[in-house]
Amino acid sequence: MQAKHQRLILGIIALAAVIAAGFLALVAFKKQAAYFFTPTDAVKAHLPANRNIRLGGMVERGSLIREKDGVTIHFRVTDGYQKIAVSYRGIVPDLFREGSGVVADGHFDPSGSFTAETILAKHDERYMPPVTQQQAAATQTTLQEK
Repeated sequence: MQAKHQRLILGIIALAAVIAAGFLALVAFKKQAAYFFTPTDAVKAHLPANRNIRLGGMVERGSLIREKDGVTIHFRVTDGYQKIAVSYRGIVPDLFREGSGVVADGHFDPSGSFTAETILAKHDERYMPPVTQQQAAATQTTLQEK
């Protein structure tokens, strides 16, 4: 076989290997991607009970109810069109409040309500942890005094 043909075959094999590796990486990434359903998407999808999903949206103002045990809360997640009642038992993140963004990991009960096992509070790009806010305020005060 000529050297030209050997290089061509080697190039084809290398190209096939790169395509196969890319395909495998894409399949693996798709399985690991963490998408969430908005309330509208969840209602349209008619998701089966006890299937774990992520539900994302805004905590509806006026919907947050804390039970006397101190760890159980009930609230509604909305995307502006649909609302879904959510129950959660556990400690909520500091940023969790009415009107803020939330992603809840959990499942729908046979009754249609959503039981969250984990709650993630979303924040905007201007968020600063409380310690950083205190440091920034102290720096601002120091600069104003000078």
